[in-house]
Amino acid sequence: MKKSLLVFIVSLAFTSYLKAQPGKTEITPWQYGRNGAVSITWDDGSINQFKIAIPILNKLNIKGTFFIITGQIPGSQYHGKFIGRPVKEIISETATIPTNKTNFYERASAAGYLGLVGTLDYHYKAGSLIDDNKPEAAYKVIDDLYSKVRHGDFKPGIEHNTEYNDANGTTWPEIKKFAAQGHEFASHMITHPRLAALDEPNIMYEMEKSRLDILHNLGLRYTFSAEGPFGTENERAVSYLSKVYPALRNRMPEPWLKEISRGNKDTPGNTDKEYVQYQRGATTKTPLPMMKAWVDTTMNRHDTWLVLTHHGVEGIGWEALPATELTEYFTYIKNHEDKLWIATFADVTKYIRERKSANLTTGVVNGKLTIKVSHPLDKRFYDIPLTLKTYLPAGWRKVGVMQNSKKIDVKFMTDNKGDYLLYQAKANIPVVITKL
Repeated sequence: MKKSLLVFIVSLAFTSYLKAQPGKTEITPWQYGRNGAVSITWDDGSINQFKIAIPILNKLNIKGTFFIITGQIPGSQYHGKFIGRPVKEIISETATIPTNKTNFYERASAAGYLGLVGTLDYHYKAGSLIDDNKPEAAYKVIDDLYSKVRHGDFKPGIEHNTEYNDANGTTWPEIKKFAAQGHEFASHMITHPRLAALDEPNIMYEMEKSRLDILHNLGLRYTFSAEGPFGTENERAVSYLSKVYPALRNRMPEPWLKEISRGNKDTPGNTDKEYVQYQRGATTKTPLPMMKAWVDTTMNRHDTWLVLTHHGVEGIGWEALPATELTEYFTYIKNHEDKLWIATFADVTKYIRERKSANLTTGVVNGKLTIKVSHPLDKRFYDIPLTLKTYLPAGWRKVGVMQNSKKIDVKFMTDNKGDYLLYQAKANIPVVITKL
């Protein structure tokens, strides 16, 4: 056999090998077959997020996720309170028993509910130390607090934290209106506490009762996501959170996901994980070119989910960014929507989990391609359509695609494996593709 003929046969065989089998279907990593995903999230629910940021997002047709402090909203049933023994009993006990691992959480939980101005700061400082894995230093802070309480160093009164106060002005009817526009609203607890410093009755009260107010005012779908304040990654706090909410921005430990928290200076880099959750938080000191570089990284890779965390807007809230900067930044993201799927935190979470747990079957019935995707996840939450990529038999240049007796919009595309369709499909309902 001549060498040129042998090369031709090998080349032909290799080309045939590359061709996809007709009907072969896969679920694209991101909805619409985009390169990556971006979620724009907000913490605390400070009033200018609703007055200024939401109109910017709406003008660009971008949907955001807002982690809200529920206790300060008029009409909420649940507000901040201490669950436990009378505080006078706890104060008296601190005179003879030092703070230790057995009594710390109760004392730290009660710290903001002693009826005194200035004690809440000690709860936050102690919780920060627990988050930093410095329990002995946290015990000392609480001992210092109760020593000052016993000596009468604080004035009587009630105070709230800055985040709680900055959120004043929002109402449930307004939030419901914004939710109807497509924005996600999720829990940031009742009072924005340091969850790592709360005992079980108080940590569960903050989580469960915030969820109940959201459920009552917005509905079940908005009880999906939560963010423990300060982005806590404390294992104990996160374990409690995960019992109440299906998705946490704090942590999402999955075998297929590389997590980069907003406090981590790491970059997506090389990884053996299929997905990267790349959290970044812009502050007043973050240059806009750097913020845009996060977007560039996301759209130039194929595995990255950029989760942006914002707080204040136009002078109200922590690290408040000006509206002009937010407008320019979100416009930059929108201008790259051909490569980026811009969606809420909940929707991206649902899509990835549905895809990773999906069972995909294909077949030919009476000359028609039939594709069905199913998953075992809770159908009350996991209902987002998946993007399917189905290769067509040769010569199928015109087709009809139906699901549940309704026509599906499709994109006809070609790659080195052949002609294929790109389309959205819901789980558990067969898709039928017919040659026209």
